Amino acid sequence: MRSPWPSDRGDLLGPRFVDRHDAGRQLAEHLRAYAHEPGLIVLGLPRGGVPVAYEVARALGAPLDVFVVRKLGVPGHEEYAMGAIASGGIRVVNQEAMRQLQLTAADLDRVERDERRELERRDRLYRGDRPHADLAGRTVLLVDDGLATGSTMLAAVEAARTRGPRRIIVAAPVAPPDTREAIRRAADDCVCVHTPDPFYGVGVWYADFDQTTDEEVQRLLAAVAEPPAPAGAER
Repeated sequence: MRSPWPSDRGDLLGPRFVDRHDAGRQLAEHLRAYAHEPGLIVLGLPRGGVPVAYEVARALGAPLDVFVVRKLGVPGHEEYAMGAIASGGIRVVNQEAMRQLQLTAADLDRVERDERRELERRDRLYRGDRPHADLAGRTVLLVDDGLATGSTMLAAVEAARTRGPRRIIVAAPVAPPDTREAIRRAADDCVCVHTPDPFYGVGVWYADFDQTTDEEVQRLLAAVAEPPAPAGAER
């Protein structure tokens, strides 16, 4: 009997995941090997990555936090990143892209002003007075609900590196094979439940892919609290 689920060859017969929580539970099964990594912490990329990350953190017994990252897209070609900003005052600049596209510091600053406002809004909303997690010497699981081009996640990896983690593992329920390989080269690993080809788009693989609300992100973060880092964490 033929499976009602699409194969990774791209047979589009139905979704792989009921919703983001189901996707997170499935993803967690592929991440069991990291459960005892030194100072493990799970960081969800808001908004859609947070329900997935919540289930991963619960399954692995790890603390959960958000990592708010905003790509700084090239004006008129926003899919191309000339840099990124992230929680904790992090700014990463793609100097090669700046040179090749003859972009100026003023171009970067204009885009950053707009993105910084949205990043700060989300940080205040999700975090309140809670400080940013210390990533130094820790194993970081960066989680999103799916990867398409991977540009935002690549920016997140680069931004997280500046905070001195021991390892960075990217995890997502679904991604095209070429994106997974590109992220594997940037991070220490990239774990996906499915890597369909053709890919079609992230939302195609979910039965319920309604937008995650700010209220849901707040509720999930309030449901968990970060315990002290394990004694084995390198500091």
